[in-house]
Amino acid sequence: MTAVLLRIVIYVAIAAAIYFAARKIWKDWKGAFRVEDADRRARDLRERKRPDVITLTRDKDGTYRPGEKDDEGR
Repeated sequence: MTAVLLRIVIYVAIAAAIYFAARKIWKDWKGAFRVEDADRRARDLRERKRPDVITLTRDKDGTYRPGEKDDEGR
C-alpha cells in the first residue's frame, strides 16, 4: 500500500513541476511579446507624426486613397 501511495505522490510531484515550468515559460513568452508589441506601437506612433507620412483612408469603392488634409497641413 505504501509503495502505491509513494508512486502516486511522485507522479503528482512530477506533474506539478511540469505544469509550473510550462506556466512560467508561457508567461515569459507572453511578456516578451507584449514588450515587443509596445515598442512597435510606439515606433508606429512616432512615424505617423513625421511630415512625409500620408494617411490613407478607404474610399466608397474600397480603394485606399490619401485622405483630407488635417489640421497640421499633412
